[in-house]
Amino acid sequence: DRHDIYRTAIVWDGLREPVQVVARRVQLPVEELVLDPQGPEAVEQLVALGGGWMDLNRAPLIRVRIAADPGSSRWLALLHIHQMVRDHTTQEALLREVRAFLTGHGTSLPEPLPFRDFVAQARLGVPREEHERHFAELLGDVTESTAPFGLLNVHGDGAAAERGQIHVDQDLADRVRAVARGLGASAATVFHLAWARVLTAVSGRDDVVFGTVLFGRMNSGAGADRVQGPFINTLPVRVRVDATSATDALTGIRHQLAELLVHEHAPLAVAQRASGIESGSPLFTSLFNYRHHQLSAQEADHGLEGISTLLIRERTNYPLMVAVDDFGTGFNLTVDAAGGIDPAMVCALLRTAAENLVAALEAETPVPLSAVDVLDGVERGRLLEGWNDTGVSVAEVTV
Repeated sequence: DRHDIYRTAIVWDGLREPVQVVARRVQLPVEELVLDPQGPEAVEQLVALGGGWMDLNRAPLIRVRIAADPGSSRWLALLHIHQMVRDHTTQEALLREVRAFLTGHGTSLPEPLPFRDFVAQARLGVPREEHERHFAELLGDVTESTAPFGLLNVHGDGAAAERGQIHVDQDLADRVRAVARGLGASAATVFHLAWARVLTAVSGRDDVVFGTVLFGRMNSGAGADRVQGPFINTLPVRVRVDATSATDALTGIRHQLAELLVHEHAPLAVAQRASGIESGSPLFTSLFNYRHHQLSAQEADHGLEGISTLLIRERTNYPLMVAVDDFGTGFNLTVDAAGGIDPAMVCALLRTAAENLVAALEAETPVPLSAVDVLDGVERGRLLEGWNDTGVSVAEVTV
């Protein structure tokens, strides 16, 4: 009732373009399910019964399913919310308000800010012609999709994706931050470049494009941190991995990301059409998301006795999604991969690429970006020796 975004549907039939429609009143659907006492673990059952598809033209794009945990007094709740109405900042703000209501402090919440103000700013800000010009210059001569491992399907629901995670050790994390500061860049820029290097290895291309997730709230005015709604956007980054030095490549991607902020609310469809990719084919099929985490003490312990988070799962239509979680000191790498790709292996490739990229940036003499290796010693040994150990005994006779 407080926020227009949660009463939103997206409709497009018979219209010139899709529009956001906000209903005056919407009932939140809450469905009680019965779990099988003899079935799999309760959380697994509830997630499986929760389903994945949501109809965009029916508000709200959020639903709740609840179930008693068989054999215990515990209740489970599954909150299912579409990316069209939320981002990470929205989710944190939503949970803060839920806590306020459950602890009797709902009347102290500030007046909600409408999402429509942001819609107006995004649509009336940078002219569409400027977006088209920028992406035509960046992508006009790109004629092939960048498809890691040959993954081309961007119409899946992510249900079959497997997840892998890896922690970046503190020594490497410190080196990433130090070399970034020394070159006037950010840790995010270093990891973007490392992912570009991995992409060349797993796509067979030396000119790669991937999608990067933009926060969207940096230049959105006062109160943008508490407006509920999706400010994030996905736009393309292009990197040529050739004889250019790693240092020059880092400078180039730093400038590209900075310029992308000017166009951070451009429709992805504009960028796609500005490229030379044949209509119907994706410009890229991997997504890169660099996320800053700054949890308050209250958010860290949830603030409500007896309530805990058991599972958080995000799904995307992209077959390969890479997330770098920046906790202010260390980093975590998360990969969601479809199509039978081993996500732990992709995590290892990215960590190795980051380590070797840092070494190249630290070097006194220029190191070509293409010379930055993505295989660690174990993987290199398996590739060159283990898989090539094909010798067999033959009879000691002459021809």
